[in-house]
Amino acid sequence: MEKQSQSAGFAKLELKIMQALWELGEASVSAVQQKMDPPLAYTTVQTMLNRLEAKGKVRRELQGRAYLYRAAVTQARATGQGVRDLIDRMFGGSSEELVMSLLKTRQIDAKKLAELTKRFHQEAAEGGSDHDPS
Repeated sequence: MEKQSQSAGFAKLELKIMQALWELGEASVSAVQQKMDPPLAYTTVQTMLNRLEAKGKVRRELQGRAYLYRAAVTQARATGQGVRDLIDRMFGGSSEELVMSLLKTRQIDAKKLAELTKRFHQEAAEGGSDHDPS
């Protein structure tokens, strides 16, 4: 049975399948299966794709005798939702507490934080930031 580690509404295995689709664009079950590490049975991948399609996270189109699948949710949107969910659940909705936790646990240092802040401002000035304050 798959672990229910959720990220933006995706179980762990669902997220791996979505990552394969984001990389491939549009793909058959066998193409997604080839991206799985560790390897998964064809029927497992097919079942997961069908579940994702039922949830509206994936779209499928019949081409010949096989379905081709593509993500209905962008990776950027899923990442944003996942981060928001993490902040809400673990940090009481405070992004500042997330940053403080990263600093306190030495997963990021002040120098790297300054570099990221500079990069964020550069991308925002270029109009390339997907920053959504909500």
